Amino acid sequence: MRLNSERRRIFLLVVILLGEAVASFAQTETASSSSAPGQAIPGTGGASSFGSSVPAKLVPGILRLSLSDAIDRGLKQNLGLLLSNADIRQARGHRWEQLSALLPHVTAAPYVAESKVNIDEAGLAGLANLFHLSPSVGPFSYFDARASVTQTLFDWKSINAARAASQSVKSASYTFKDARDLVVLAVGYTYLQAIADEARIETAKAQVETAKALYDQAADQVNAGTSPDIDGLRTKVEFQTREQELIQAKNNLAIQKLTVARVIGLAPGQEFEFSDKSPYQAIEEITVDVALKRAYASRSDYQAAMTDVRAAEFSRRAAVAGYLPSLSLNADYGLGGSHPSTATQVADVRGTLSIPIFQGGSVHGDVLQADAKLEQSRERLDSLRAQIDSDVRAALLNLQSSEEQVNVARSNIDLAEETLVQSRDRFSAGVTDTVEVVQSQEAVASAHERYISSLYNYNYAKISLVRALGIAEAGVREYFKGK
Repeated sequence: MRLNSERRRIFLLVVILLGEAVASFAQTETASSSSAPGQAIPGTGGASSFGSSVPAKLVPGILRLSLSDAIDRGLKQNLGLLLSNADIRQARGHRWEQLSALLPHVTAAPYVAESKVNIDEAGLAGLANLFHLSPSVGPFSYFDARASVTQTLFDWKSINAARAASQSVKSASYTFKDARDLVVLAVGYTYLQAIADEARIETAKAQVETAKALYDQAADQVNAGTSPDIDGLRTKVEFQTREQELIQAKNNLAIQKLTVARVIGLAPGQEFEFSDKSPYQAIEEITVDVALKRAYASRSDYQAAMTDVRAAEFSRRAAVAGYLPSLSLNADYGLGGSHPSTATQVADVRGTLSIPIFQGGSVHGDVLQADAKLEQSRERLDSLRAQIDSDVRAALLNLQSSEEQVNVARSNIDLAEETLVQSRDRFSAGVTDTVEVVQSQEAVASAHERYISSLYNYNYAKISLVRALGIAEAGVREYFKGK
């Protein structure tokens, strides 16, 4: 009786420990393996637009999707890139607004009028009485048809404002190029997560089969009377635990596929499968100095930040130019007279020199605002330069660390599987109970999970590195060639 009570306590303790381990493992997997559709992608500066897209049309059947295909779709449908493209058009429109102040404005407003006026209304009542004229004069007609042109000959403020707008167009173009790199990063991040989840499903299936075989083996020995009941119960708990992990892994993949579809713009309900896997492929080593030099030369966001500084400098010059005079020309030419049939040529040319004397402090206010914007743009540039340095160094460190982790994890799988084989042999020989076997199986599952995680981290580190270098679009296609 005391022995049975002791067995029950041991059994309950094992069940509790296993339950806690499973719960902890499941929580970790749920938190780290999948991401909610539409959420911000790491490395995109928290911009949720890169986690969204404009859906394309539904494709019949099951779509086979490689990483390269996913990138191509993302570069067409991703919302962050579409918004960035719209920003270019908006910057071009602003440039034309600023440039219009320097270009000639030509208008034509021909008119024909017939009038009858009252002399008293015009203040000539005394004159009308003196000459005994009627208060009403007319009717008489007017005709005028001419083209007018207005041209700014010199306006330093408008000139610098147009230059600043041109720099803003360049900045928007660089930002668009950087957005393409961010789309590649977002697609690569979600795609690699998805194929890592696929690998977890395959591993979970193998663990279920192993646990089922162990459970059958323990059940046979329990029925034969060579093992206690607790060995059978223990292996059954392990078997059901592995089944739960398989269910969770399938759910994680389904959610991650939704995330991939949102990033690359697949139609809602589109069925697809991943054709690429997650191989280990080492890349050439690169020094920090070489990587930083390449990053400063290639990063489009850095080029955009430098262009923003130049735009702010021109804006400040435009603000200061508010104190300077400007010169403009107004001219018109056409026909005028009392009737179109009797019209003659008319013309007028006028040059105007505008000299600002006192403008109520508006120019001073413009200069203060321009100074603040210039200082902000320079500070953003300095901050981005430091951020690029940090990105490159972190990417290289993560690449080296994850590469070493892949090698260690691959070795641990062999050791854990060999340990499991020996434990099962010892259990079959009656040397040990199922505690050792279950622990060995958990070690195998843990080794596989660490290998999958380290392989994912390594491949994502490669994407992060090419993003840090500013060559994400070309680099991903080079390092991931559809294996």
